[in-house]
This record gives sequence, C-alpha cells and structure tokens, in this order.
Amino acid sequence: MKILAFSDLHLNRARAAELVLASGGVDLVIGAGDFCNVRRGLDEAMHLLMGLKAPMIAVPGNAESAEELREAALPGTTVLHGEGCEVEGLRVFGLGYGVPVTPFGSWSCDLSELEAATLLAPCETVDILITHSPPKGVADRTSSGVSVGSTAIRAAIERVEAKVALCGHVHDCWGERGIIGNTEVINLGPHPNFLEIQT
Repeated sequence: MKILAFSDLHLNRARAAELVLASGGVDLVIGAGDFCNVRRGLDEAMHLLMGLKAPMIAVPGNAESAEELREAALPGTTVLHGEGCEVEGLRVFGLGYGVPVTPFGSWSCDLSELEAATLLAPCETVDILITHSPPKGVADRTSSGVSVGSTAIRAAIERVEAKVALCGHVHDCWGERGIIGNTEVINLGPHPNFLEIQT
C-alpha cells in the first residue's frame, strides 16, 4: 500500500496545496495531528485538504481535540484516538494529543504518561502506530536540546513492534528518523512523506 503521511499542517496553505497534489496515486493519507492553531481554524484546515485524492486516517494533535477533529473531518476520514482500524488489510492504531503534558496552557490537548499508557494498552498487533507526540529519545529534541518525547509511546512501540511509528509535534525534529527495536520512527512534519507498506 502506498501512503502519504504528514503532521503539523498548522493551516499552512502552501503545504496543504503540496499535500493535495502529492495525494494523487496513493492509497491512503495519514495526518498525525495539529491541523490548525491553538484550537482555532480547524474547519479552514479541512477545507485546505478537501482535494485529497485518497481516504485519510487522522489523529488529533494538541491543537485540536478528538471531538473537534471528528466533527470537522472530511468525508472518508477516520479519526483515531486510543483506537485502531484496518484498511485493506493494513492494521493501524492511533493516539493523539501532546504526551507528556505540554507547557502551552489550557488550550493544549494533552495527556499524562499514565493516561497515554491506558489509551495505548489496547494496541496489540499493528503495522502502523500513529501518534502526535514522538517517543522518548527519538526525534523528540527541542532547539535547546531537551528530550520531550513520551515514555508511554516508546514503551508501546517496544511492545507492539509495528513496522513504522509515525509522529510529529516537535517541530525542530521534522524529517528525523530513528529505530526502536524493529520499528522505524519518523517525525513527519508538513511536507509529503511517502511510505510503501506491505499488508
């Protein structure tokens, strides 16, 4: 299956146009959260992506809640937050929000490590794990060098051994990749990322 994946669109019109154009010829689009900014502009963000030429699986970032994303989502979009789905034999599990809790204030949709671990507990055998936040120690460093990834997400990756783990959230690490066990971890960012996953 050919997949187009991205994160952290943040209402960027040029990036949205690039993603829509890149969606021709893929089987699935994955959006790993933060479509809008500080809980505003989600409908506009979805409008920017209206031309996507494949169905999308999305998780909420810390800039939108799961309920807000489900309400605004385009037709053909599956929103995952602590749940999984299967698309043509491809097994996917998704968890949104900032993990651990961010310092951004009351607008940010965040989870504690314990809350994230509880929501990740049902995840068993999957091909792709989609989280908004990165795992601890991989593609998770801020510009000041602080590791802000999630221990709960890292533990889930180690336990589940998905083929690939997709994330975003830490802008300074967009495009970075790493390995946890047998799983490749990719901090996506808003540029087109193409994956080929055998089901």
